Amino acid sequence: MNQLLSHPPVVPSSATGDWMHDRLTEARGVLADTTQHPESLVILAARVVVGQTDDARECGDAIELLRLLDRRPLHAIAAAALPKGGAA
Repeated sequence: MNQLLSHPPVVPSSATGDWMHDRLTEARGVLADTTQHPESLVILAARVVVGQTDDARECGDAIELLRLLDRRPLHAIAAAALPKGGAA
């Protein structure tokens, strides 16, 4: 039988309370040191940056990194990375 927990599970909460901002910050950290992370995590981080950043240069850099790492055709990468075709 399963026993009830004597205390509730600890779920880390965001210091800022903004989940999306926290994910973007994490993704930027991964991209800042790509050699220390598996390729799949770098690709995921680049996708997060492309989808969440307001900085066109940062977005372009992340797309270029995706182009280098992701072996799918560029139009497939763009479709996956840019929801709604990049429209705001």
